[in-house]
Amino acid sequence: MLKKKLIYIMVGIVAFAYFVYFQNNSIVTSKTVIRSADIPNGFHQYKIVHLSDLHSKNFGRDQQILVRKVSQLKPNIIVFTGDLIDSNRVGDEASLILMKELTTIVPVYYVSGNHEWWSGTFSSLESSLNDLGVRVLRNEHDVVDKGNDKMYIVGIDDPAHGSKSLTERERTEDVIVESIEGIEKDSFTILLSHRPEMLDLYAASGFDIVFAGHAHGGQVRIPFIGGLVAPNQGFFPTYTAGKHELNQTVMVVSRGLGNSIIPLRLFNRPEIVEITLEVLDS
Repeated sequence: MLKKKLIYIMVGIVAFAYFVYFQNNSIVTSKTVIRSADIPNGFHQYKIVHLSDLHSKNFGRDQQILVRKVSQLKPNIIVFTGDLIDSNRVGDEASLILMKELTTIVPVYYVSGNHEWWSGTFSSLESSLNDLGVRVLRNEHDVVDKGNDKMYIVGIDDPAHGSKSLTERERTEDVIVESIEGIEKDSFTILLSHRPEMLDLYAASGFDIVFAGHAHGGQVRIPFIGGLVAPNQGFFPTYTAGKHELNQTVMVVSRGLGNSIIPLRLFNRPEIVEITLEVLDS
């Protein structure tokens, strides 16, 4: 009887260990469609892959598991919304390998997260990313052309960086103003920002689409409820995953890829987000 109980216990331990490993290493692809009459006609069926919060994690040798999944989606561009590295881990090799591989697929746009600034090594990381051909957006914008149409991609620094005399919200307000200077009025604009909790600010600034991360999907996802806890949002946060709308702004939040302070995910597998733009007849 005792032997049988021990066998059951061992089987249970092995099954739980596999479950935890699967939850933290098996990548899922989430697909989202954004339909709007404001999307320029040339960007109909335009595909964007959104990645976030790698935290220096490896997905196979030279990140090939992750890279292969992204490549199979055949995106037009890839956007990465911060925490590529982790301030509690030494080295950025895994992160740079990923970005190097991604740039062989399509153009890659990147903005910083809080961990890049906490690490104290952002300058060297930025230099390495620039050398790889990654478009690092620091409170500025870039133009993406498709046929005769164009849209703007805006990227802002995470508010962990900036004047300590201002709140994080005030810093974000300032850098948004800086980043959109020179954009033509009524242009279609996409914002890359690490922080999802400032959706009201992004909407007030008139962005059409926002990509964000930071929340790690709430770390533990409770069925029919959502994420359990997220930085800067606390328990049962609102913005942890998926699509959220406020006024005319649509925000897509990535659950991210890696872990940091809380080392485990539950019911919250690492995520690639695929977004397809569709033009609606006005």
